[in-house]
Amino acid sequence: MIVVNRFRVPEDDGATFRADLQRAHAALAERPGYLTGTIGRNVDDPELWVLSTTWEHVGAYRRALSAYDVKLHAVPTLLRAIDEPSAYEVADPGTDLNIRQTRSLG
Repeated sequence: MIVVNRFRVPEDDGATFRADLQRAHAALAERPGYLTGTIGRNVDDPELWVLSTTWEHVGAYRRALSAYDVKLHAVPTLLRAIDEPSAYEVADPGTDLNIRQTRSLG
């Protein structure tokens, strides 16, 4: 499962935001089910940032969000994300894609 969080941050706040995003990423990376992640800044629009993480499955990501350290060090930064869907399933050749349905946080 891939999670893509995009952020619009004024250039003057970029250095502070970068440190906040690194702290958020580090908190997420400590959680079970985390596989990898990357922080990036758009090359054409330096106000646009991204945190992309990969997880074993959606449940691992959702459980990570409820962990105390993540609530303390990541959620305040993640709340600044652009309001758009952020969770994606991997669609490699031959994989079965999920059907559209409501999912619980369990």
